[in-house]
Amino acid sequence: MYSVFIVDDEIIVREGIRSKIDWDNSAFSFAGEASDGELALSMIQDIKPDILITDIKMPFMDGLELARTVKKLQPWIRIIILSGHDEFDYARKAISIGVEDYILKPFTSEDLLASMNRIAVALDAQKKQVIDIERLKAELESQSVLIKEKLLTDIVMGVLPSADAVQQAAELQINLIARYYLVCVTEIRAQNDDTGELIAAKSRLSAFIDEKPEAVGFFISPVKFVCIVKASERDSLEEEVYTIANAAHHEIERNSTCFAVTTIGAIADRTAHISESYREAERVMELCHSRSGFFSGKSRVVNTADLQADDQNLGNLALLNDDPLVDRLKYAGTGEIDEIIAQFIKLLGDNQEQFSVIASYLLVDVIMAVSKLVEELGGDIKEVMPELLTRSFVDKAVENQDVFIREVHRVLDFVLEYRNSNIQGRYGDVILRAKQYIDEQYANPDICLHSVAEAVNYSPNHFSTVFSQECGMTFIEYLTQVRIEAAQKLLKNSSLKSSDIAYEVGFNDPHYFSFIFKKTTGMTPRDYRGK
Repeated sequence: MYSVFIVDDEIIVREGIRSKIDWDNSAFSFAGEASDGELALSMIQDIKPDILITDIKMPFMDGLELARTVKKLQPWIRIIILSGHDEFDYARKAISIGVEDYILKPFTSEDLLASMNRIAVALDAQKKQVIDIERLKAELESQSVLIKEKLLTDIVMGVLPSADAVQQAAELQINLIARYYLVCVTEIRAQNDDTGELIAAKSRLSAFIDEKPEAVGFFISPVKFVCIVKASERDSLEEEVYTIANAAHHEIERNSTCFAVTTIGAIADRTAHISESYREAERVMELCHSRSGFFSGKSRVVNTADLQADDQNLGNLALLNDDPLVDRLKYAGTGEIDEIIAQFIKLLGDNQEQFSVIASYLLVDVIMAVSKLVEELGGDIKEVMPELLTRSFVDKAVENQDVFIREVHRVLDFVLEYRNSNIQGRYGDVILRAKQYIDEQYANPDICLHSVAEAVNYSPNHFSTVFSQECGMTFIEYLTQVRIEAAQKLLKNSSLKSSDIAYEVGFNDPHYFSFIFKKTTGMTPRDYRGK
């Protein structure tokens, strides 16, 4: 199934596409929508759809500029342009950007679906493309490839003088001349050690990097790929590497069952220092190998500052395979405490005869999670909250449901306050500040990945990667969750119309709000309020 994102400044067009296409019985899923290119860009960076449908004339950023930027940042996305202007110049520009189709308004849902189906056929053919394993092996074993890999290995190992490195690279038609360099190392893993899938992933990765003029890549071992990225500007280099790494991961994951971990070294300002950047990337990769969870089926991008030697910080909690409650408490806001307790109450059920027994088990889980979190932050639960370890506390807390709720709430309030005051991890602080900003600004319809990234002083690509890796969901998924939870509260506790609630929680379109609400909760706002 291929995901589709829609951009049009006319609500009626977006609603028509969303409502008139039978998504459930098609090869496509509706991924989201936006009213202008500027807003769409940050959402597309986060959602990473397969197909983008965009109007050509919109405020802030038009469809051509959006298409041009998307093709640069996420080249795999197929683009359909909608336009009411039957002018050759628009079509010529669209074709030069590399869009898949150009549809004139007015159009029918059948016209659009036919265009999408043509793209789906092309994508299917691409996915089903048979890889000639013997050809690949012959290529890897050919003399020219071996010479290239030997040269690049010598360069990243630092055993070749820089003048010789540049000259020999030029002889092999490799342009190494640049102002700045940054090395990243990608390790590919296949699910169930499937050799065929691994070969497919390696082929995709090599082909993808070969198309990047700013990058030079090679396999330094059977599963480890080294990429040297060049740039003329230092400030844009790390952002460029994140863009390439995320796109490479997407290329691997959509064409195989493999996943990848990419580590990024430090920026080098001359050819002779490329080896230092490589060693730094390898050091980070070694740290990844030493942490549980880094090679458990999920692709990651990690830079040189992401892993600290000191395990006593919140950033390292993301590297541990611990109690799910610990994972949740790492970045939970105070507003999530009620939700955690509600889940406990649901587990307790209506069986009051067994209340104290079940509540005791749940309370012990809370105590264990809180103790672990305090320990990982460098504290000792015996010192910061000694009462938790006493039998009297447990006995008192499980007297009845009201007391249980009050005591658990107090304990969780305490540990979140302790966490906030003792945070040392780089990403722990970033995620908390980002979530706080989202909690304060979710009602603003203009909040987006770029504005939140700016609020925490991160580039959009870096922040998007960090947020999804640390929180287990994308920025857009989290923002939607916050908005839907706020809408649920208003539906339960106010008499506002659902259309007014949509605007109150940051949606520009009440129909889109209803669509997302049902997609998220399984029921319409009206049904939810009735329940």
